[in-house]
Amino acid sequence: MKTIKDWKELPEFDSEEEEHEFWQNHEIDGDLMNGSVHEPDSRESTTITLRFDPRMLSRIKRMARSRYLNYQSMMKQWLSERLEDETRRSSSE
Repeated sequence: MKTIKDWKELPEFDSEEEEHEFWQNHEIDGDLMNGSVHEPDSRESTTITLRFDPRMLSRIKRMARSRYLNYQSMMKQWLSERLEDETRRSSSE
């Protein structure tokens, strides 16, 4: 079993079968995996409450799962991207 010690060692896969074959003989180093986990400082964020239509939230959760993301993280990413777009738009006017 070969241990992956750098993310650059991961190839692009042309198919799921190719990816499956790769992972039969490779594993990710524990330190590499632990180093990629972001542990937020509680001072970094504020908790808010948003109400969503249950169907919309289900769609968001499905989309996040298909991208191997936490749905809340994906939503924060979307909001951040939109905020940047809006900021750029308003500063160019």
